[in-house]
Amino acid sequence: MWHKIIYMIMIIIVTYILKQLFSETPNFVKFKSKFLVFYIWTSVTAVILLPFFVFNPKNVKNSLFGSQIVKHVTKVIEVKWLLRNGRVLAEDRGAVVVSNHQSSIDILGMFNIWHVADKVAAIARKEIFYVWPFGLAAYLAGVVFIDRNNSKDAYKQLKVTSEVMIKNKTKIWLFPEGTRNKDFTKLLPFKKGAFNIAVAAQVPIIPVVFSPYYFINRKKNIFNKGHAVIQCLDPVPTVGLTMDDVPDLITKVRNTMDAAYKELSKEVLSALPPNYPLATED
Repeated sequence: MWHKIIYMIMIIIVTYILKQLFSETPNFVKFKSKFLVFYIWTSVTAVILLPFFVFNPKNVKNSLFGSQIVKHVTKVIEVKWLLRNGRVLAEDRGAVVVSNHQSSIDILGMFNIWHVADKVAAIARKEIFYVWPFGLAAYLAGVVFIDRNNSKDAYKQLKVTSEVMIKNKTKIWLFPEGTRNKDFTKLLPFKKGAFNIAVAAQVPIIPVVFSPYYFINRKKNIFNKGHAVIQCLDPVPTVGLTMDDVPDLITKVRNTMDAAYKELSKEVLSALPPNYPLATED
């Protein structure tokens, strides 16, 4: 008796999900399914690669290898990534890469250009480490996890990482906004950590700007197919600068990135139909 009821409930649930997935109108199931596909593919890849990463832990080459597998999920969620001025990332030198942060799929954009930068150590908040199996695989792949609530420990960890950056000519990738920016029109204020590291190590800052994800509208449960431009700006040198120069350096880099973001916004939005459901519209 009970097993029949359970089967019936399962059939109803599966039928509902399939109906929502194949519906032509936006809905919660279709919206979340694209993120779910990304998360599942990332987790499966992490499980497969974990045994290999264990034999060469904390090597950033692990990240490069893993990114080349994960990035193919882009075809499933129908997002294309266009890299511009990639030669800046390709230079074999230590540097601090700073980029704007809009969504969890920023990681997917990074994975699609990881092979250009080659040696990269991404910085992430420590909470992500506990999202296993991805967190464990990321740790073994050279991702550096920091505690945002403990600035002293975070700075110590970043200092050690910066020493590796100089020695191995590795790029450190950070999101200076510190959190996901839900404002479609401008960048959030930048935190100083990335800039302190760059000045202390006397390495250049490479600003990288992601164009707005016009194809995602959380309020209306829309995740359309679309494209994002990843624009690498000219490196900002820090040689000769001191910690007293950090505030001005932050202002300079943020203003440059904000201007580039607004230009990219005009470019990608101007090609859309007049009635396109942008996230800035109710």
